[in-house]
Amino acid sequence: MMGFMLTIIRRDLLLIARQPAELINPLVFFVLVVALFPLGVSPEASILSQTAAGVIWVAAMLATLLSLELLFKLDHEDGSLEQLLLAPYPSWSLVLAKVLVHWLVSGLPLVLLSPMIASMLFLPSQALPSLMLSLLVGTPTLSLLGAIGAALVTGVRGGGMLLTLLILPLYVPVIIFGAASVAAGAQGLPIDGYMALLGAMLVFALMITPWAASAALKL
Repeated sequence: MMGFMLTIIRRDLLLIARQPAELINPLVFFVLVVALFPLGVSPEASILSQTAAGVIWVAAMLATLLSLELLFKLDHEDGSLEQLLLAPYPSWSLVLAKVLVHWLVSGLPLVLLSPMIASMLFLPSQALPSLMLSLLVGTPTLSLLGAIGAALVTGVRGGGMLLTLLILPLYVPVIIFGAASVAAGAQGLPIDGYMALLGAMLVFALMITPWAASAALKL
């Protein structure tokens, strides 16, 4: 089974390398949302530093949503998804492999870009560890929960809006506790409680996503 998952991961990464726009578009969108925010609100450092945590987390959520629709759609259109589901391996292993690839090309780059984004919004330097740690724990949860919606809308024409409506309610707790942990870190307060909640949500998503998404794909 591990060999099957590694083959899926290697295949998907190769396909993304041949179409780098799938990797670049969410990152560009993330940076543009954050860069344009001061133009619509205020360029004052005091105001931006207070809203930076929420802005970064909302931008990360939107960037994740941007690439979710294609998680299973392209494989469904060319018929390879059906063949993968017929393989003599648990279908949840396919889901986990696809989610891991999605996080590697969308979530992990957001974590690595976060120091630059934080400096653009004048986020205090003491909040940077909590920002990176919360994104490192929270973005896999976004990818996992999003995989359930992506599986449900696979094969549905114009399923992007439906996917957003299905997934946004599940994303709200992650955004709340992720932004709260960054705000607490900026004030020098402990973030252990927030990180414990984010970790619990990640474990919960790991428990339900593989089976829920694989059941949706079989439909």
